[in-house]
Amino acid sequence: MTPIALTPPAQEPVSLSEARAFLRLDQTEEDDLLATLITAARLMVEATSGRLLVDQSWRIVLDHWPDSGEIRLPLSPVGTLTAARVYDALGAPQQVAASALQLDRASDPPVLHIVGEVPEIGRVRSAIEIDVVAGFGPNAQSVPALLRQAVLRLAARWFEHRGDVVGRDAEALPTEIMALIAPFRRARL
Repeated sequence: MTPIALTPPAQEPVSLSEARAFLRLDQTEEDDLLATLITAARLMVEATSGRLLVDQSWRIVLDHWPDSGEIRLPLSPVGTLTAARVYDALGAPQQVAASALQLDRASDPPVLHIVGEVPEIGRVRSAIEIDVVAGFGPNAQSVPALLRQAVLRLAARWFEHRGDVVGRDAEALPTEIMALIAPFRRARL
């Protein structure tokens, strides 16, 4: 199972003006740097928590339908299943009927149940594509406050300590940021 990002979020969970206010910056000369740090901080928080923050489109690629009839999605939270297709022996995409797949958003990770007839796969690799929208919602206000705060504090930390952190501290997220992310981390066994 391979997740592929199709479109990034329409906005970041923290705006430039919020970050500037937090950092007490009056000038806008470093807005490009700050915007890059906000994006990097979002990506780090998403990777650490196992959660996508603001809605973004993803494609899940599978080689075959699972025997169990359940596809545990590697993304969370998933809000919408937008399309699914199967490639036949000639390489032509065959749409999967919306009624054939049922998304269980309450599961963690989200599960896609095969509840109807699905087309036969026709190639050995990358035979199935499932498109989803994943994230807490369409804008920054949809993101839980603790995760927004983690993005803001991490971006601010990187802005304030450019190149100053070396050794062991450069490799790990600070304890206070990990504490903000901890309630949302996906447990892995």
